[in-house]
Amino acid sequence: MLARFDEPIAAIATAPGRGAVGIVRVSGRNVQPVIDAVCGRALRPREATYLPFRAADGSPIDHGLALHFPAPHSYTGEDVLELQAHGGPVVLQLLLARCLEAGAALGLRVAQPGEFTQRAFLNDKIDLAQAEAIADLIDASTEAAARSASRSLSGDFSREVERLREALVHLRMLVEATLDFPEEDIDFLQQADAQGQLERLQQTLGQLQQRARQGALLREGIKVVIAGQPNAGKSSLLNALAGAELAIVTPIAGTTRDTVQQTIQIEGVPLHVIDTAGLRDATDEVERIGIERAWSEIRQADAVLFLHDLSRREDPLYQAADAAIADQLQRHLGPDVPVLQVWNKTDCIPSANHAGASEDVWLSARTGQGLEALRKRLLQLAGWQAVPEGLFIARERHVRALQEVQAHLTQSAACLQARQPALDLLAEELRQAQQALNTITGEFSADDLLGVIFSSFCIGK
Repeated sequence: MLARFDEPIAAIATAPGRGAVGIVRVSGRNVQPVIDAVCGRALRPREATYLPFRAADGSPIDHGLALHFPAPHSYTGEDVLELQAHGGPVVLQLLLARCLEAGAALGLRVAQPGEFTQRAFLNDKIDLAQAEAIADLIDASTEAAARSASRSLSGDFSREVERLREALVHLRMLVEATLDFPEEDIDFLQQADAQGQLERLQQTLGQLQQRARQGALLREGIKVVIAGQPNAGKSSLLNALAGAELAIVTPIAGTTRDTVQQTIQIEGVPLHVIDTAGLRDATDEVERIGIERAWSEIRQADAVLFLHDLSRREDPLYQAADAAIADQLQRHLGPDVPVLQVWNKTDCIPSANHAGASEDVWLSARTGQGLEALRKRLLQLAGWQAVPEGLFIARERHVRALQEVQAHLTQSAACLQARQPALDLLAEELRQAQQALNTITGEFSADDLLGVIFSSFCIGK
């Protein structure tokens, strides 16, 4: 995103569509000409004023509230004007057009996606992790994700990263000082307990990684694909997990021709569950395409529920088809993708015939028996470990950055523990660890990374 940050910007800051109230936001080094033209009077800082919003000929476009936030005490750190009008899309478009007209001499233009928040970041109002938390709070699909995003927005995650960074900088300082005074070298580092400091760093990092993984799970969730032969009960299982009749269920094999997806939440963790066409050799062209799509979803899954029909368990043909699917799953899936064996239709056979592996799940999608056990196993597959309080939202890029820090600290430990410690290599590994850590809060971030992050925001934010 190649934005010009010396130009003032304007945008509708509320969601598209009709509503009781809509907001038009303007931000720049000086928005006074827009205030004078649209509001027709001076505004007291940070005080809502009810007045008519004027068109170029002086006629009112609408009546509403105007607020002026002088720099630097605003969301973006610049002068900000917010006009709260009635939430009709035509009214808001007229109001935005009037602002652009009034600010034409200033170079006022329509904001790009995320540009208001990007300016807040560039003007040191928030760091990059907090900026991302704003988008995550807006997009939160569960209450737990919203609360965690709010903690990240308030700076909880950033403070954890900063504490780790300060400890890392202190250790770097010791090593760099030793390089400047080589006659002191190892004795100096031993007296300063460099080894102990590094071990404590790794321990703190491990705790932060664990919480970041949980935070990323709250934000991203996992993709769970239900796979199996026709009429195993895949659609019934999706409906049971979702608590709604989302997929068509009939006794006719091949009823499901396309994928059906629903996001459910278990203990606040979003799981994107996908029902797929029954896997078999199909001659019908439509069903064949559905099966191809099923395998496409399976290859992209974070976890697979391999659903079996208990009522056909003793049928040799059914067993052979299940074995063929299991072999294909092994070829299509990576080694880190778990496959959970789920046996459906326990209501159709005696409980004495429910023998199988201890990690398998036995249930009836029709009666709901065993669904709670499946939910618990899904959380285990996701890697969820509930943290009582203080969990912050995180993104996959944060997790990868912390993994990079871990790799550099591991190399640092190897350098320090060598028979002849390579202090120059140790210093370099610590420097790279700090650089990886800095990418989380944006103290070191490439412009293209910023472009990707902020382009995912909505316009007006």
